[in-house]
Amino acid sequence: MSEQDPSGMQFGIFSVSDITEDPTTRTTVSEAQRIKDLIAIALHAEEVGLDVFAIGEHHNPPFFSSSPTTTLAYIAAKTSRLLLSTATTLITTDDPVKIAEDFAMLQHVADGRVDLTLGRGNTGPVYPWFGKDIRQGIELAIEHYGLLHRLWHEDVVDWQGRFRTPLQGFTSTPRPLDGVAPFVWHGSIRSPEIAEQAAYYGDGFFANNIFWPKEHYQRLIGYYRQRFEHYGHGTAAQAIVGLGGQFFARPRSQDAVAEFRPYFDHAPVYGHGPSLEDFTEQTPLTVGSPQQVIDRYAAMREHFGDYQRQLFLVDHAGLPLKTVLEQLDILGGEIVPALRRELAVDRPADVPDAPTHASLVAAAAAGELPVPGGRRAETHTGAAFGVREG
Repeated sequence: MSEQDPSGMQFGIFSVSDITEDPTTRTTVSEAQRIKDLIAIALHAEEVGLDVFAIGEHHNPPFFSSSPTTTLAYIAAKTSRLLLSTATTLITTDDPVKIAEDFAMLQHVADGRVDLTLGRGNTGPVYPWFGKDIRQGIELAIEHYGLLHRLWHEDVVDWQGRFRTPLQGFTSTPRPLDGVAPFVWHGSIRSPEIAEQAAYYGDGFFANNIFWPKEHYQRLIGYYRQRFEHYGHGTAAQAIVGLGGQFFARPRSQDAVAEFRPYFDHAPVYGHGPSLEDFTEQTPLTVGSPQQVIDRYAAMREHFGDYQRQLFLVDHAGLPLKTVLEQLDILGGEIVPALRRELAVDRPADVPDAPTHASLVAAAAAGELPVPGGRRAETHTGAAFGVREG
């Protein structure tokens, strides 16, 4: 990373693209306005010095982000440094061929400032909408990514599986920029099979780290690290880990709590459940002063080890654009600079920096890109992921 990033980490934000009523004004922005607001948020993320902007994929109200690559391509044209990603791309219900094409095209448009996070989504009905069965979610994720990986790494693919029509002599176009595929994070909140998949390929593992206590994610991340080492991609400490997070900050902690409480209480994702106090105690959501946020997230590596990416959710629950932009000012102006310094202290030299297109191109030139299965490729079957072979 650059001198600006002594921690070797990437910091940024992600959006779930919800359109939610502001409980303090009883108003809801239009779909068109929310889309424009999101673009303004992404542009401001670059202005305040953040590294990453990521957007989720949904195909149902109250969300609008059904086509993340379209949105990210527009943002790419308006930015020069921001790394563009997803949170998440639905590997279960999207066609792997279309994912391969869309993200390779985005790579070219954005001059390599692209990676993606694969996930199964959190909306059950999306499966039948796209002709899939939710009971096969894990199997779909594994088979689809196996095909996607080949489409990006092989110029001509012959393939046959269970969940889509066979391919014969197929070439996905455009080919990845500089012959290097976008970096892939596998996102999960509960599935060890997905952690296994990330480890097998030597990819990154992104833990949502929003709704559950740290012990839950410690088990998943610990398992991923163990399996990453098992496959010979490096030591457990060298595995590539990303974390989600949430905060709301004001100079005085009591002001932050008072301002955020009505949004928390009415948010579709956690409203009408635990109190704000209970939720902030049990999860990484931090509502208070910037220093409280810094202290909370500087301690993350004590729980999860040194890691490479930290993304925050800041624009949900009906928060008005003005407030979100103020949160970005605090994040970029106070919180992230302090975290960069804190997380650089005693960071082992052999812990990899966050991956970028440039670092992947260099690794490819040196013959150091991960090989699926690593030194244990001969042991791989579908059973390694807890599924049966097709």
